[in-house]
Amino acid sequence: MSSTEERIRALVDENLEIEGRPPGRPLDLDSSLRDSGVSSLDFVAFAKLVAQEFGVDVSMEECASINSVGELIAFLDARAA
Repeated sequence: MSSTEERIRALVDENLEIEGRPPGRPLDLDSSLRDSGVSSLDFVAFAKLVAQEFGVDVSMEECASINSVGELIAFLDARAA
């Protein structure tokens, strides 16, 4: 089974275009997807995809409080525990 980080990296590569980052290039876990040129519409769609992929419910408040890819991974790992 893949780690949460590996799964998130794959989902980002498959579903998001990040300014200045070609697909497959290592993802900076401290980066904010919102600050990387991802539109709010794409961000919400990505959050729904992640929730479905990991089988978790994510409220809009929780989604808004997640500021980086690393925080998203930590959030998902905490939900799985």
